[in-house]
Amino acid sequence: MTKVNMHEAKSRLSELVEKAKKGEEIVIAKNGDPQALLIAYKKANEKTWFGMDAGKGWIADDFDELPDDILQIMADPKIFPDENDQGK
Repeated sequence: MTKVNMHEAKSRLSELVEKAKKGEEIVIAKNGDPQALLIAYKKANEKTWFGMDAGKGWIADDFDELPDDILQIMADPKIFPDENDQGK
């Protein structure tokens, strides 16, 4: 941990920010009394590509259930003829 006074922090700000980005904590003091802590900034909502939309979608509880009227239409041989009836 580095401790600098206010005047020194003003004149060396760029250097101190670089140290903070590398993980070092810098204490800024006034008359020897700590006033502030300089640390690296980390984005709170930074997400990677995978999982970035987690929790945004939903699927209905009855998604896997096929309604009877749709099942009846799909079972109609006029719509989906049997393989043996293709030549007729």
